Amino acid sequence: MRKATKKKKSGSAKETVRIGIIGGSGLYGMPGLTNTREVRVKTPFGDPSDAIVIGTLEGRRVAFLARHGRGHRFTPSEINYRANICALKMLGVERILSVSAVGSLREDLPPLDFLIPDQFFDRTRLRVATFFGGGVVAHVGFDKPVCTHLAAHIAEASDRAGVKAHRSGTYVCMEGPQFSTLAESHTYRQLQFDVIGMTNLTEAKLAREAELCYATIAMITDYDCWHPQHDAVTLDEIIGNLNRNTANVQRVLHEVVRQLPEARSCKCGSALAHAILTDRAAISRATKKRLAPIIGKYIS
Repeated sequence: MRKATKKKKSGSAKETVRIGIIGGSGLYGMPGLTNTREVRVKTPFGDPSDAIVIGTLEGRRVAFLARHGRGHRFTPSEINYRANICALKMLGVERILSVSAVGSLREDLPPLDFLIPDQFFDRTRLRVATFFGGGVVAHVGFDKPVCTHLAAHIAEASDRAGVKAHRSGTYVCMEGPQFSTLAESHTYRQLQFDVIGMTNLTEAKLAREAELCYATIAMITDYDCWHPQHDAVTLDEIIGNLNRNTANVQRVLHEVVRQLPEARSCKCGSALAHAILTDRAAISRATKKRLAPIIGKYIS
């Protein structure tokens, strides 16, 4: 009789997984995954937020990571973003579908709608948002911070799933963990930002440096504190919206994974081709080893 296979506990890149899903508040697992196993990937930047669950979704192998850890253990500023992105890269991931709960800054972006942002605005101040430094300098282009190809697939999948998803908009990324002051919220509205969250910009910057396609599904749970009716909204209502959004986003993710083409046709996979300024001869052996998962093909 064949022995049962144990869950894998240590990281391995033997099985290539091209699609990664990062779940935010409310999405700590991925229902529908079959033939699953857990891997704990050791990266040069430390440990990811949690074990990565690899499984089959719509006939494709995908890697799922809970951004805040299962049980929501990490604040937005405590997340080891570099380890999260690097771990997915080490597993072979080429595209990241990022899910995030956000507040709305516009009356016409109500709770339960989704936004697929195409721009970010940075209001963080406590995070390391680059793999570089310590002996290597690189400057990647970031004028278009999300993969337009991947964002288009998400929009089409939302239509098929019957979920209202607004195409394009600006996600202002604040430090947190506190929510905005009323003055800040009104200022963001005057600047014509669309939604506010605490996590996705940092991921987007690192994904670009890692040459990964990245796009966000921003799930609107509430209006930010600017809204006249904000005081009438209860925590129970917000949690209810979060749960309903989570059910909707799972349908969208199934649709995206089902229809994504195998090969990428964007330029995300060559973001570093002309970005590394440091003379290769000046990069130490230790630095080359540390950055091998990110720039290995350019320094080998």
